[in-house]
Amino acid sequence: MKTFGDRWLYGLLIGVATCLAVGVVMTAFPTVAMAQEEAAETPAEEAAAVEEAADPLAAYIAENDYAINTLIMFICAVFVLFMQAGFAMVEIGLNSAKNAVNILAKNVMDLSVGVILYLFVGFNLMYPGDGWVVDGWLGGISPFVVESEGTGYGDYSSYADFLFQVAFAATAATIVSGAVAGRMKFSAYLVYSAILTGLIYPISGSWKWGAGYFDAMGFQDFAGSVVVHAVGGFAGLAGAIFLGPRIGRFTNEGKSVPIPGHNISFAALGVFILWVGWYGFNPGSQLTYAGAANANATTYIALTTTLAAAAGAVTALITGWVLFGKPDVTMALNGVLGGLVAITANCDRVSQVESLIIGVVGGLLVVLGILLLEKLKIDDPVGAWPVHGLNGVWGGLATGIFGDLPDGIESVGSFFTVQLISTVAICAWAFITMSIVFGVLKGIGMLRVSPEVEQAGLDLHEHGLRAYPLGADQ
Repeated sequence: MKTFGDRWLYGLLIGVATCLAVGVVMTAFPTVAMAQEEAAETPAEEAAAVEEAADPLAAYIAENDYAINTLIMFICAVFVLFMQAGFAMVEIGLNSAKNAVNILAKNVMDLSVGVILYLFVGFNLMYPGDGWVVDGWLGGISPFVVESEGTGYGDYSSYADFLFQVAFAATAATIVSGAVAGRMKFSAYLVYSAILTGLIYPISGSWKWGAGYFDAMGFQDFAGSVVVHAVGGFAGLAGAIFLGPRIGRFTNEGKSVPIPGHNISFAALGVFILWVGWYGFNPGSQLTYAGAANANATTYIALTTTLAAAAGAVTALITGWVLFGKPDVTMALNGVLGGLVAITANCDRVSQVESLIIGVVGGLLVVLGILLLEKLKIDDPVGAWPVHGLNGVWGGLATGIFGDLPDGIESVGSFFTVQLISTVAICAWAFITMSIVFGVLKGIGMLRVSPEVEQAGLDLHEHGLRAYPLGADQ
């Protein structure tokens, strides 16, 4: 009996120990046990569990994409802002030394005034979201940049987005500076600049980039041949017409008398700065850069941009050489810019051969546009309208001829029609509205300096400064 009792006691103790051991194991690994049990019962729930486990990786990837997109957009914004220096150098180099300070002041202030007006009015007017006042045509006005909330905001920071977009607005404004150089009052220039960056440019910009009426039609303008450059070019044309030519630019018989720029080195440096800055302008408009597909698209845009610029320079130089008997470097410099403007609308959707063709036509249009202005007795000291206005139109139309068809458009003819209607409407908007502005300024005697001030130079009379030592400012 004793032996039996001992065996019974040992068995009981072993059983209790075994149960305790199993309990401890189950307590230590409940998730594994439950997952295995649930997997056995519901395969769909197992897939959901795996997806939930992958969420941290997806969040990590999204956060890194957001950071890459934001930082590269910021760098591109800096490139575009630096284009202001390029515009200043081109304009100074192609104008008289006695107006250099005035030109610098205009370029500093159209950027500075533009930033403030775009912050308070232009940015949200151009990108109204659901806040349209007149659907597809006029957005609402609200100040400041909407706060970024990390990756919840979108693909990139709203702050970087503002910096990028305001640089484009400043570009549209400063294009006009070259067309009105040497005879426009500084105060009038500030008024014009505020109106363009605060109202005129954002309203027409919203028609495309703000998801407005022309965007719904299928209008394509990747980085702004029409939205930015043609707007600035046609605003500049209006200014040049209302101001009239510089004293001595045309004889009483209407013969053209060129007024040479005082420093071609500055002009060449400015064009090189603009060319480099365009790599922020065009590739930056890809907006998202993370991932292999975006990286390839961004660098392909840089390739087509480069090809068009080079083709424009070669064509303009050769055309000028044939017509005038000398290889004029200023024609080549403007040919670079004409090619860049023309490719800006379509750099994402044309082939390499097509980008060369677009640049060739752009270079040719620069030379022909300069000759056309001379025939019409319109004084544009730097060729702002041939470069930005005429080639802005060509860029918009070339997109309809060569560009890949966007979704919803079935034929090249339909696409070209959309491009034509949208381009003409935006150019007409800029020309008509800015004609009203310049006409009012002229009517109240605020537009043009006196003949005495113009002949002496705007630097000393408008700003009280000289850019060069006395006697070197002619």
